[in-house]
Formats: sequence, C-alpha cells, structure tokens
Amino acid sequence: MAEAERRTRVKDAGAAFASNWRNRDLRRAQLSFLGAWTAEWAFTVALGIVAYRDGGAAAVGLVGLLRMLPSALLAPLLSPIADRGRRERVLILVSVVRGAATAAAAVVVAVSGPASVVYALAVVSTIAATLYRPAHSALLPSLCRTGYELASANMVRGLLDSAATVAGPLLAAVLLQFTGVDVVFAVAAAASFAAAALLVRLRYDAPPRPSAPERPNIGREALEGLRAVGRDRDLVLILGLAAAQSLTRGALTVLSVVVAIELIGTGEPGVGALMTSVGVGAVLGSLGASLLIGTGRLGGWFAVGVALWGLPIALVGVFPQQAVALVLLSFVGVGNALIDIAGFTLIGRIAPDEVLARVFGVLESTVAVFVGIGGVVASALIGWFGIQPALVAIGLLCPVLAAASWWRLRGLDRVVAALDREIGLLRRVDMLCMLPLPSVEQLARGLEPVSVASGTTVFAQGDPGDRYYVIESGEVDVVRDGRRVAELGPGEGFGEIALMRPTGRMATVVARSDLRLQALTSDRFLPVVMGYTPSAEEATATVDDILSQYEPGDTPGEG
Repeated sequence: MAEAERRTRVKDAGAAFASNWRNRDLRRAQLSFLGAWTAEWAFTVALGIVAYRDGGAAAVGLVGLLRMLPSALLAPLLSPIADRGRRERVLILVSVVRGAATAAAAVVVAVSGPASVVYALAVVSTIAATLYRPAHSALLPSLCRTGYELASANMVRGLLDSAATVAGPLLAAVLLQFTGVDVVFAVAAAASFAAAALLVRLRYDAPPRPSAPERPNIGREALEGLRAVGRDRDLVLILGLAAAQSLTRGALTVLSVVVAIELIGTGEPGVGALMTSVGVGAVLGSLGASLLIGTGRLGGWFAVGVALWGLPIALVGVFPQQAVALVLLSFVGVGNALIDIAGFTLIGRIAPDEVLARVFGVLESTVAVFVGIGGVVASALIGWFGIQPALVAIGLLCPVLAAASWWRLRGLDRVVAALDREIGLLRRVDMLCMLPLPSVEQLARGLEPVSVASGTTVFAQGDPGDRYYVIESGEVDVVRDGRRVAELGPGEGFGEIALMRPTGRMATVVARSDLRLQALTSDRFLPVVMGYTPSAEEATATVDDILSQYEPGDTPGEG
C-alpha cells in the first residue's frame, strides 16, 4: 500500500512538471520568472559586496533597509495596474526597467563611480522587482484550469525560484572569483531583459474583470487590496507569517556576509557559497515538495516551511563551522520551497481574482518592509551581543510563530478542500468546464445549497428566471406542456435559458428523488459565463440548440 501511494505521488509530480511544459503560455511565464529571479539574486550578492566595501556590516543592513522602504510604500500603489488589464504587459515593463537600472549600476561600478549612485539604482530596480512577483502570481491562475494545476504551477515556480537561488549567487561567486562586481551587475541586467523577451508572445483568454475607471484613483484602488486582506483572517495569518519569514530573510542578507567574512573566515567568495547552499536546499526541497501536490495539507506544510526558515540559522549560531553552516543553510532553502508552493497557492485560492494582484502587492510590500527591518535588526543585534547570539535570537522567531499558527493553518486546508469539491461539481457542466480557475472559483464561492424533496417542483414553466442550478445529488424530470422531455442527474445543470433570453422558464423541472442542488443567482452566473469568450460561445450554442428544438409536440431540452 505504501509503495503504491509513493508511486502515485511520483506520477503526480511528473504530471505536474509535464502540464507546465505542455502549456505554452505557462512555460513562457515560468521561464521568465527564472530569468527575473536569477537576476535578483545575482544583483543582491553584488550589492552586498559594494555596501560591505563601503561601510561594513552596518552599511549592508542600512542599504538593505533603504532599498526596501520605497518598494514597500509603492508596491500596493502600483499593484492595481496589474488588476486592470493584461498582467504580462506589466511584467514586461518591470523587467525592462530592472534591466536598465542594473545595467546602469554595472557602468557606475566599472568607472569607479560613487556607491550612492549604485544604491539609488538599486532602489529603482527593487521597486520594479517588488511589482514583478504580484503580477506574476496573479497571472498564473489565469493560465490554469484547476486548483491542482495552480498548485503544480506554484510548485514548478518554486523549483525555478530555488534554481535561481542557486544560479544567481553561484554565478556571482564565480564571476567575483575571476572578474568584478561590475560584470555581475551586467549579467544580472541581461537576465532581466531575457525575462521580458519571453513574455512578448504570451497568448491566453483572460477571465473577465471590472473595467478600469475613467478617472482612476490609485490610492482608493490600493486600499481595496488592503481591505481584501483585512476582511479575511486567513490572509492576515499568511501575511503575518510571511512578515516573520521576511524579517529573517533580511537578517540573512547581513548574517551571510558577516558569518562568511568574520565568523568562519571564507572571505567574499564565501558569501556567494553560503547563499548557494540555500539555493541547493531550495532545489532539493522543491523536488520533494512536488510530491505534496494534491495532498490537501498545504497549510500544514506552509507552517513547516516557515519554521525551517529560522531554526537552521539559530543552529549556525551554536555550531559555527563552515561545513555545518553550509548544510544547515540548505534547510533554509527547503523551507523556502515549501513556502513558495504552499503560501502562494493558498493566497491564489482564497483571494478574489479582481483584487488578486493588489493582495500580492500587499504581500510584497510586507516582504519589502520586513526584509529591510531584518537587515537593520541583524546589524543591531550583532553590534550589541555579537554574531552568534544574533543568529540564535533571529533564528528562533519563525519556529515559535509557526507552532502557534499550526491549527489555524490546518483549518484553512479544510476550507480549500471544500472549495475544490464545489469546483469539481461545476467542472462537470459543459459550459463551465472551460472556464479558467479564477472564474470557476468565483462561481464556486457564490453557490447556494438548495434541498428539494422528491416530487416537488423546482420551478414551473412560465416562471421568471432568476437562478441557474447544478445537480449535486438526485435526479429531475424536465416537463414541457405536460410532456416529459428530459431527465437530468448529478453533474448536470439547468435554468440557463431564462437567464440568457428575455423569456420565462421554458419548462417545468420536478424532483424525481430527494435533490441537493447548488444554485447561482443571475448576477453571479451571467458576468462570469458570458464575460469569458469560450464559455459564452458554448453557453450561447447550447441555448440556441435547445430553442431550435422547441416546437409543438417535440420539445427536448431544459428550462
């Protein structure tokens, strides 16, 4: 039994990778992410070296904070742009801006220009980078059809993020060994431009969203994202744990430099080596996380990931040897992989699509703020207590908070499982099965359960139409002019004609057995189904076919 389950999980993991590769648009989006985040990690290593040369550990922490604060302020204000139209266009613009700023930093370093100019360019690049992940995270659900496929996409993206965590610092370490910081910046710029080029030919049908206002108010739109988070305690919890993880991440940017140069004595190339070990662990963790697809325990694994972001750092403070540090920090990478697949999937499932980029913008703002704070906190703790006590203190934060949040996160798993069951029911209906995941989730959230006793009329011929019904269990007879013209069972829907045409109910629907229905009001059904071109065409064709057969004495169809 255990062997069969293991084989099934391996098969599911393989299917997850294959689904991302077969989907042309999803493949391009994922490779773009790989290029963007390889650039980010290489840039971070190079910037840390510039800051350390300029002013030591304190300068690394201060530059990290100054780099993140503008991003934290602007991310919620800029993220509404990605909710208005084609999200890949935002990604292209962001990648071009990042590439230009990073290339300019390479020139400044090459000509021995002032470090302050490099810091200013880092702020520009980081502001753009802060907008990249919300737009990309909000784009992925539109390229997926099921929660499983979205989890798969986030798993693959997590693996690519992990690969970038290896590739970026490793590339920086190699280049620093043979060339200089200016070349690292130049290579990072090239990776950003490549990320933009991959998205130019993206083609997909976006789910319907509210049109942009004639006079957009960026502040009001950004506030809607904050309200969406504030109204949902599960989102508040996930973002709170993300804040703790981000503080630890920001501290690690300082700690990795100080540990490599001062504690274990491996010099500047050792900084890249330590961060590469994080990336190696992230790659291995992502491969392991691929076996979690479909387990229904993403909330629990998210807690484990948060805990792993801190505990190994605390242990480095207890065992400050190079080999031990490399092994322990690889487990931080494992935690990062778990957070990527679980955290981003959970947010994508519980936040409404129309404000999804803004919710991810709030997340990025939170990350930016606490990464910056983490760098300053680490510098302060090192100055007050020394390197090893600072490692222990910072490392204990995430495990404690993860343990305290365990039962809440497991409860969230049950909520998502219930949503998946409702989506599975809607996917059985022909006109709904082609909807992208955000659209069908929107319908699932609007479902209203209706119980009907055997022999009871659901609605009568001529009644006004206000709801569409999907049969969860039981069967119905469709009767027109006193004649039974159809029998419907679980997974079939009825009632769309009166919603889509200015008529009353075309037939009477009577329960043949006790029924459990899921109902959608017209104001929920029509905008989603008719707002997405493929489903609108299928629904129109279905209704036209039924109406063409409605002739006296020969009336198959639905109401």
